[in-house]
Amino acid sequence: MTFLHLNTVPHLSRRREVIDTALRMNAAGINHGKSGNVSARVADSNDSSDGFLITPTGIDYENLQPEQIVLVNMNGDYTGDVLPSSEWQFHRDIYAARPEIHSIVHTHSIFATSLASHHRDIPPFHYMIAIAGGRDIRCAPYATFGTAELSAAAVTALEGRTACLLAQHGAIACGATLKKALALAVEVEVLAKMYWHALQLGEPPHLSDDEMGRVIEKFNTYGQQSAGL
Repeated sequence: MTFLHLNTVPHLSRRREVIDTALRMNAAGINHGKSGNVSARVADSNDSSDGFLITPTGIDYENLQPEQIVLVNMNGDYTGDVLPSSEWQFHRDIYAARPEIHSIVHTHSIFATSLASHHRDIPPFHYMIAIAGGRDIRCAPYATFGTAELSAAAVTALEGRTACLLAQHGAIACGATLKKALALAVEVEVLAKMYWHALQLGEPPHLSDDEMGRVIEKFNTYGQQSAGL
C-alpha cells in the first residue's frame, strides 16, 4: 500500500487533529480499541473536496498516519486504498442536516452504552443535560451499524440536540470543533454514569420543562463572552 507524501496530503493539520482526538477519546476512557470513530468537516473552493475527514475502519488509533484519515465527499465517495469507518454514513447525514456542526465523536462508552442497551433516554435528572441542547438526551432506536436506517435514526434523535445515544451501540456527540465534540462526549458519559447510579435508588425526580428552558437560555451566555477573552 502506498500513500501520498505528506507535503501533498490535503488538510494535513486537520487530519492530525482527528488522530489526536481519537487518541484522547480512548485515553479519557470513553472508548476502547478500534471502536468508535471521529470526523471533521472540511470545505475547499474545489467542490470535489467538500466533505469530511474520518478515521478509517479497522486500524488502531495508535498506529494511524495522517494520510490514512479518509476524505469522504457529501456524495459518499472517497479515494485511495484505505476504507473509511463503517459509520461514515451517519457522519455524512448529520453534516448534511446540520450545517452548524463541524465535528463528530462517536464512542462506545460504558455507561452511555449500558443505558442505550435498555433503550433509555437520559432524562432531565440533572441540569447539565441541557449541555446537549435540550431537556433530554434521546436514545435512537436500534439499527444495524453502518446502515442508512441507523443514520436516519441518529439524525432524528439529534434534532434540536448535539448528542444522542444509539440503542445497543453507543453515543454520538457533535460540536463546532473537535475539542467541543470530545468535551461533550465526555460530559455525556459522566451524565450517563450519574444517572445509572441514581437509578439504584429508583427513578430520580426530573426537572420541569420550564426549568430546563431557563438552564438552556443561561447556557447560551455561559462562559467568557467578551471579545478578547
